[in-house]
Amino acid sequence: MEQETARWRVPIIIPSYEPDEKLSGLLKKLRKKGFQNIILVDDGSGEKYANLFAEAEEVYGCKVLHHAINRGKGCALKTAFDYCLQKWEEMPGVITADSDGQHSPECILACVDAMLANPNALVLGCRCFEGEDVPARSEFGNKCTRIVMKYLTGITVSDTQTGLRGIPANFMERLLTVNGERFEFETNMLLETKKRGIPIVEVPIQTIYIEENKTSHFNPIRDSLKIYMIFGKFLFSSLSSCIIDLVLFSMFCFFMRDMQWGDLTYIMLATVLARILSALYNYLINLKIVFQSESSVKTSLPRYALLAVVQMLLSGFLVDRLHSVFGGVEVLTKIPVDVLLFFLSFVIQREFVYTQKCEK
Repeated sequence: MEQETARWRVPIIIPSYEPDEKLSGLLKKLRKKGFQNIILVDDGSGEKYANLFAEAEEVYGCKVLHHAINRGKGCALKTAFDYCLQKWEEMPGVITADSDGQHSPECILACVDAMLANPNALVLGCRCFEGEDVPARSEFGNKCTRIVMKYLTGITVSDTQTGLRGIPANFMERLLTVNGERFEFETNMLLETKKRGIPIVEVPIQTIYIEENKTSHFNPIRDSLKIYMIFGKFLFSSLSSCIIDLVLFSMFCFFMRDMQWGDLTYIMLATVLARILSALYNYLINLKIVFQSESSVKTSLPRYALLAVVQMLLSGFLVDRLHSVFGGVEVLTKIPVDVLLFFLSFVIQREFVYTQKCEK
C-alpha cells in the first residue's frame, strides 16, 4: 500500500516554453490518472501564455515556477530540481516530461515504476524511431547522436534525446552543477552517468508525434551542433597531438636519415622521440580537458604510458615494414597507420586509462 501511494507522489517536472493547448490536455490526464505533485516551469513564455500557466495552478493544482526570460530547458530543469530537493527531502527522485503531448500518463507511470524499482539508475523512456509516422528531423537527429554517443563515450542508449526521464534524488544534486543551459544539458546528463558509474535503465514507450512535432523547440541542426560541440574537445586533443607528432617525426627523420644504430633504424628512433613528446602533451590535455578525469596521476599516468609505448611500437613497426615495401615519403606511410591506431587508442583511453571509481 505504501509503495502504491509513493508512485503517485513522485514529482513530475514539465519544463515549458510558449505552450499550446496540448499542455492543458496533458495536465488534465495526469491529474485524472492520479499524479499528485506536478511541477511546471514557465521558461519565460511571456504574458501571451500567462493564462495557460494560471490554469495549471488554479484548475490542475500544479506548482508553477517562473523564469522572467527564456533561459533554456537545462536551466528550467535545474530550477525544478532545486525546488523539489528543498521541498521533498525524502523523495526517491523525479520524472521529467515534455509539455507537447508526446508523453502519455501511462508511459510516465511506467518510468515512475522503473525508477522505484531501480533507485540508483537513470531511467529513460525510449521511443522507437522506425516507421512512417516518425518525422525525418527527429529520426535523423536521434540516430546521428546515438552513433556519436556510442563511439565517443561508450554509452549505448536507443534514445539520446528523450525528455521522459526518471532521475534519482542523489543524482539530481550532482546535476545542479553540470554544465548546459539548453537541450545540450540532457546529453551532459548522459555523460555524467558514465563519469559517476550510474546505470541506465530503458523503458520502451509509445512514440507520439503530433502534427509531425512542429511545436517542438528542438532545432535538429542548431541544437545538434551544440550537442556535438561537446565532443569537439575530443577531436581537438587528438588532431593537435597528431600534428605535433607528425611535425616532430618529420624533423627527426630529416636530421637522422643518414644515421644508423645497429638494428635500430632512423624511422623507429624518430617515431620513439616524436611519440614521447606528443604523448606527454596528449596525456595532460586528455586528463584535464577531454575526459576531465578525477583519477589520480599515479593511476592514470602509468596506464597512459603503457598504452603510449604499445601504440608507439606498433606505429614504428608498421611504418617501418610498410615503408620498406612501398617506399616513398615516410610521413605518407605513417599517416594511415596512425589514423587506425588513433581509433583503437581512443576507446582504450576512454575505458581503461581515465576511468575512475566514483561514489554514486
